[in-house]
Amino acid sequence: MVHLIVQLSKYIMIILFLIYTFLCFHLFKYPDKPKKQKHIYNLQRFYMFLIHLDGFLVLFVTTMDTKIIGFYIAQLVLFESIYLIYHKFYKNASELVLNNMVMMLCISMIILTRISFDKALRQFIFVLAGTIFAFLIPLIMQKGTMFRKLTWTYAGVGIVGLLSVLVVGVASRGAKLSLTFGSVSIQPSEFVKILFVFFIASMLYKSTDLKQLAITSGVSAVFVLILVASNDLGGALLYFFTYLVMIYVATKRFYIFAGGLAFVGLGMYAGYHLFSHVKNRIVAWLDPLSVIDKAGYQVCQSLFAIGTGGLFGFGLGQGLPNKIPIVSKDFIIAAISEEMGGIFAVCLIMVCVSCFLMIFNLSMQMKDAFYKYVALGLGSVYALQVLLTVGGSTKFIPMTGVTLPLVSYGGSSLLSTMIIFGMIQGMYIMQAAPEKRRKIDDKRRKDHETKNRQKQTAKEPGAQGSQQRRRKPAAGGKNSTKTQK
Repeated sequence: MVHLIVQLSKYIMIILFLIYTFLCFHLFKYPDKPKKQKHIYNLQRFYMFLIHLDGFLVLFVTTMDTKIIGFYIAQLVLFESIYLIYHKFYKNASELVLNNMVMMLCISMIILTRISFDKALRQFIFVLAGTIFAFLIPLIMQKGTMFRKLTWTYAGVGIVGLLSVLVVGVASRGAKLSLTFGSVSIQPSEFVKILFVFFIASMLYKSTDLKQLAITSGVSAVFVLILVASNDLGGALLYFFTYLVMIYVATKRFYIFAGGLAFVGLGMYAGYHLFSHVKNRIVAWLDPLSVIDKAGYQVCQSLFAIGTGGLFGFGLGQGLPNKIPIVSKDFIIAAISEEMGGIFAVCLIMVCVSCFLMIFNLSMQMKDAFYKYVALGLGSVYALQVLLTVGGSTKFIPMTGVTLPLVSYGGSSLLSTMIIFGMIQGMYIMQAAPEKRRKIDDKRRKDHETKNRQKQTAKEPGAQGSQQRRRKPAAGGKNSTKTQK
């Protein structure tokens, strides 16, 4: 009976997620129909909560652990609270971005609970903390006016944060990534990447001349070189590509972008010969089976999980995700593919793509050049992080150790991503508010013009005479009838 429930539930989840993903892109068909959009958003939320319920129902049936019921109820209360507060205080926020954020958190909670209940519980605590940031940041962005003026504050705080990891950071898998305070570890690079985006945006906002670009490139190089010195090459790649995209969009000079790609190629060649763990990752990428007992073990296990899961997966609780090293972080997409199916995993990737498209669209719509660059930079960070994680898990690119935003286990990654989504919502609200005021002003102006035309028409002699002539036959009609009688 349990096996039947598990098998039935996986197909239900796939169908529901397919519909949800279709609606993410179907929305673009109705850019000027708010009622239709609202209906689609409500449908998305309905399917989302059914997926969430289905997943935790299966987890309970397969384990018969009553803690799962309480954990599910706590999540449900939190997610409903997110919607209630956003709808109450931020009426101009993007419903699609909000839906996608909660959807990915739901999937994260399902798969992490399957892998480790303790990890899922700790992640839930970070979700609570991230929710506070997601609520406060849009309000701060509306009230604050100094963000574009803090250029060197962003640079100074960011560089100090990365240097602290380089000096006193804890090494993990050959790289210094985090600072440890008792039982709590913080990965500063996850937060510094936001400061990095704000620094570049404020520099480009002031000017895009050669001198300004040289200064921006020099300071950006300091960020990247500190990450390279810490052996955090995945982070260095993320930072550099974000810089490259922002510079290219601001200047429209393709040779800068092409030169940056060539520089990445040279950096990979140098890293291959200078860093042993980089060499191991490239060897594992080129031929993981040849080093399956060493550097290629992670990639091989990930590929085995994705391959054996197939299109529909084994069902929650029926696979072997814990056989994959660091499955809850770097290889979370492999665990999802194995148990929830390749179709489900592709839908998750497409939801991430829809988020990027919404952020990119926001960047194009922003009138303020500073926030235009900020939106572009944050969207690039998000998209590159998804690409590096999924690409590394599927052997499309070498593994970089970057986590999947909002889905992978990790407090720093989760908090930084929720801060990014809060900033995106803040910019949506800033962009929508003037547009809403413009529409209201246009309506008032049209109403005023209509009333003026009516008054002018009423004052015209010909108009008055025609009105009197229209009245007289109506009044005389009765008298004429009586006279005839």
